[in-house]
Amino acid sequence: MPEGHTLHRLARDLTSAFGGRVVGVSSPQGRFAAEAALLDGAVLEGAEAWGKQLFVRFDDDRFVHVHLGLIGTFDVHADLDDDEVPLPVGQVRLRLVTARPRAAYADLRGAITCALVTAEQRDAVVAKAGPDPLRPDADPMRAWARIQRSKKPIGALLMDQSVLAGVGNVYRAEVLFRHRLHPQRPGNTLRVGQWQAVWDDLVELMAEGVVTGRIDTVRPEHTPEAMGREPRKDDHGGEVYVYRRTGQPCLVCGRKVSATTLEGRNLFWCSRCQPVFRSRAVG
Repeated sequence: MPEGHTLHRLARDLTSAFGGRVVGVSSPQGRFAAEAALLDGAVLEGAEAWGKQLFVRFDDDRFVHVHLGLIGTFDVHADLDDDEVPLPVGQVRLRLVTARPRAAYADLRGAITCALVTAEQRDAVVAKAGPDPLRPDADPMRAWARIQRSKKPIGALLMDQSVLAGVGNVYRAEVLFRHRLHPQRPGNTLRVGQWQAVWDDLVELMAEGVVTGRIDTVRPEHTPEAMGREPRKDDHGGEVYVYRRTGQPCLVCGRKVSATTLEGRNLFWCSRCQPVFRSRAVG
């Protein structure tokens, strides 16, 4: 499933291609046809992301709410000549098109959510989400209020979109490694300073992901160039410490990376760099 940086990058691209312009809206597949007819010829004001939720804003306070899910894609093609806009191919649920002098089109496929909603409905979706590290208005203490009261593993809490919006399996695994936190450590055993450091790191890492379009989490001393190793080969892309590196040597200590499942999702960590938490409290 795309992580939050992907949605923010997509919102940026949609706003750049269509923001402030009259757009043609259609549903070649047909599943969004009635809603598309209501929006066809309207002004697309912009797009924004909140975690893994995307909202495309049209005039009169109308929003298309998109959640890509596991297989969804929203491909944006900008700065084209009119004759370069092809006919839709495959199961395109939503198509956006603009004309000269700067033609563009975008095709949505495979999303689990594509719905026309009001501002109130959009606000209701946002109200259920935790703070998003990529939003300047985010308050990390909202997430901390949940974490400090919970006995659930921090590895599970980071993936709970009602606690923290936008973090997926890659950022979860990597930020915990970078801060030497075992993913099974209960949330209520963290100190507020540890949480603030994790949050600040997510802000920086995810912002870089928006710029580059990939997830790179290794520090300068652990890059392929610095270590004289081969770059990572994986369809995910990016240089990481533990994500999808089961059985491979840790880039820091050399111990084999461990893996298990937590709440149905794969979990990766280094048992030496991220030791099991043991409370010092006297029972």
